[in-house]
Amino acid sequence: MMPYSSNTSAAGAEGAEQCIINDQMGPFIVLYILVFITGLPGNLLSLWAFISSPTEKQQSSRIYLVNLLAANLLLLLALPFKILMDIGAAPWNLMVFHCQASAVTIYISLYASIAFLAFIITDRYMQDCPSLRSLRLHEVGFARLLSVVVWLLLLLIMVPNMALPTKRVQVQQHLKCSSLKTDLGLHWHALTVFLCTALFLNASAAVLVSSGLTLKRLLRSRCDPKLWSDARQAAASVTAVAAAYVLSFVPYHVVRTPYTLAQTKVINDCSTERQLFLGKEATLLLSVLHICFDPMLFFCLCSPFRRTARKMMSYCRRPTDCNEEKETVQPTTSALQEAAV
Repeated sequence: MMPYSSNTSAAGAEGAEQCIINDQMGPFIVLYILVFITGLPGNLLSLWAFISSPTEKQQSSRIYLVNLLAANLLLLLALPFKILMDIGAAPWNLMVFHCQASAVTIYISLYASIAFLAFIITDRYMQDCPSLRSLRLHEVGFARLLSVVVWLLLLLIMVPNMALPTKRVQVQQHLKCSSLKTDLGLHWHALTVFLCTALFLNASAAVLVSSGLTLKRLLRSRCDPKLWSDARQAAASVTAVAAAYVLSFVPYHVVRTPYTLAQTKVINDCSTERQLFLGKEATLLLSVLHICFDPMLFFCLCSPFRRTARKMMSYCRRPTDCNEEKETVQPTTSALQEAAV
């Protein structure tokens, strides 16, 4: 889109350059709403469980899990703005706000989740490996420092996308966020994508190496029948977490780079840009889906969280039990009254 100059020139430019890529968002809207509805209760329950769980014995894994939960909550805060924009029900100012702020927030939370999932998997390997227990890499202080570094690094990379000046464009139903960016904004956006892709590649290498070494160590215990059953369960859990990581984040990064080339006008074909946009949205949805399954990860890896969650579930069951008892008592009382009459 072109900035305002005159009605005639703007209309002519639009007819020549307009390429609507986000007019087929119906299926994505439904799926994003389902992800939001499914992920919100589990993460709110996780937040309450972490707040209520005891903290006398802090562990590095708990630090990473809490930061992963913070990334999930940040994503849940930004997701409604994306849904409203995709529906087309958002006012113009809210659409611009999504492009400048909430869309960037989604990517901050996405890459924070990638980093902390990689830390969790690596930390689990280091805690189970006797030769690495003497290192300070899995200590609580180091985990806190590493978490702060991750958040500061992501903010340093992403916040300029919010702060850089934007162009004025005509009000339209299907706003393309890249049309708001100046040349400087587009160049910084491309740099952001490549820096975050480098972060993802490093995190993926750590995940694959840690998972492979964990599986190798677990499979060595197959000679001991007493340890083999536990080793198989542990190997299955490690494989499941690593596979979920790969399936959630690898497809998105395969599509992300060529789509960025289309945003920066390196790829100018409209039909190609539409296909890349739909591929980016589909794989982004796959990446966002992790917020629905992370509460199960919290439950499996954090014993204080498990205890608190079980207490909460037991408290939730008690009122229903009391109601059932009242319902059984009431017919008996009424029957006695009828008998007395």
